[in-house]
Amino acid sequence: MLNDAVAGLGDYPFPRLAALLKDVAPAPGLDPIDLAVGEPKDGAPAMARDMLAGGFDGYGKYPPVPGTPELRRAIADWLTRRYALPAGMLNTDAQIAPLSGTREGLFMLPLAVVPERKAGARPAVLMPNPFYQVYKGGAVAARAEPVMLPATAATGFLPDLDTLDPVLLARTALLYVCSPSNPQGAVASRDYLAKAIALARAHDFVLAVDECYAEVYDTTPPPGGLEVAAATGSLANVVVFHSLSKRSSAPGLRSGFVAGCPTVMAAVRNLRNYSASGTPAAIMTAATALWRDESHVEAMRARYRARFEAVGRILGNRFGYYRPAGGFFLWLDVGDGEAATRRLWSTAAVRVLPGAYLSHTGPEGINLGAAYVRLALVHDAPVMAEAARRGAAALTD
Repeated sequence: MLNDAVAGLGDYPFPRLAALLKDVAPAPGLDPIDLAVGEPKDGAPAMARDMLAGGFDGYGKYPPVPGTPELRRAIADWLTRRYALPAGMLNTDAQIAPLSGTREGLFMLPLAVVPERKAGARPAVLMPNPFYQVYKGGAVAARAEPVMLPATAATGFLPDLDTLDPVLLARTALLYVCSPSNPQGAVASRDYLAKAIALARAHDFVLAVDECYAEVYDTTPPPGGLEVAAATGSLANVVVFHSLSKRSSAPGLRSGFVAGCPTVMAAVRNLRNYSASGTPAAIMTAATALWRDESHVEAMRARYRARFEAVGRILGNRFGYYRPAGGFFLWLDVGDGEAATRRLWSTAAVRVLPGAYLSHTGPEGINLGAAYVRLALVHDAPVMAEAARRGAAALTD
């Protein structure tokens, strides 16, 4: 009656967290601070609120699934500016698809590009471990084998591409790379992305670069998949994902996009015609304005820098603290992530996510994230400093 593969996925991280804490009350007398979910708390920019408020008439008709020409043009212009792409490299009709949040596209991509067999075997979808759980969900739904690639401190928190078995590469249909990575904040270099692109083309698989945190960086803008691919004169085999959730602190808009390789995008666009609902007109109008504006993004980066500075002053070098190159998470080594999560909630009223819930437990029983917790720096600097003080005291008592 059920798809056995999907039924075997297991619980998503946040229901698991709720189950872990169901019998634990937050410390009395303290205002709870939720750092478990990567949901920016700054509020959407005023320009978006104004457009949404004035866009009610658009709800009287079906919105176009491919998005409006104005939105696709704004996205193409932004990609061209941000990644110094050659003028005209992106065809706005064929190579850009607005999404109702990138989760939709990241999950749907394997359904569009994974064949029934590859190299005479079950196709493989490669992903980092720890990883965004949607990657695995999409792979399983496409009946591919999810293959977890260790992304630990020893490998710079990115998978070591040089260790991939040629036999595995031959049956690989898709490789997810997340840069900056979630949860560790590692940035893939141009050389790293070039190597991934070369492997994708040599073994005829799709490289999906999840760049949803690319605008949340400390000092240096992370390079992008299309940027590196463009240097070869072609976007073949490469698609990238971006979102307004983090860039514009607007997760409730559910607005992002996928762009890149014409062949892959044709399959994605065709599948979305069957499965996706178009983004409401008012949201597309707001998204168009947000992709054209950089001032609110610069203000966002300044807020995150202040948060990292506030937390770093308190944590110092404890719990393996480091300031990530990108993203807004801390990946802290606390010895036992689940036990620390319960202790932080019960004694400090600080809610975090156990690293094990973002990681795959291998057949040998080892979970690469079990010693960690993930903290999302989504509150303003004073609140983050308070969370750091409480948390450090709770874990060192």
